[in-house]
Amino acid sequence: MGVLDHVSEYFDCSSHGSSKRHKSLQTVNVRVLIDCEGCERKVRRALEGMKGVRDVTIEANAQKVTVVGYVEPNRVVARIIHRTGKRAELYPFVPYDVVAHPYASGVYDNRAPVGYVRNTEYDPHVSRLARASSTEVRYTTAFSDENASGCVIM
Repeated sequence: MGVLDHVSEYFDCSSHGSSKRHKSLQTVNVRVLIDCEGCERKVRRALEGMKGVRDVTIEANAQKVTVVGYVEPNRVVARIIHRTGKRAELYPFVPYDVVAHPYASGVYDNRAPVGYVRNTEYDPHVSRLARASSTEVRYTTAFSDENASGCVIM
């Protein structure tokens, strides 16, 4: 490290006086109805012009837009709605193997792409079994009709 680098650290006021927090690099998945190549082009142009966006990937079959960059998820959704006029929401589906009970009420969705189910981690409207702990699962399966040796009284 040279003398000028050492001295410049003392006079650099960009990192010390700034109270603005830097956004972290993140991946945002958004669900947007994409019918044709024109819709895809319109969504791509709206997002590529956004400050902080590094990469835009569009999967038309899954109705999924993936944005990588220094952006906030809510601002990405708002930008798509404002610039394209299309309805957009944060992508509500996660891979099948991430959810503990993929066939519980409120988790399985016919509209989800193959291999995906609805994300229930933060949704209070889905069944409690979808978010159940291992203790709750043991109690609910102990008295199940499929578990013949679980309860002798039945």
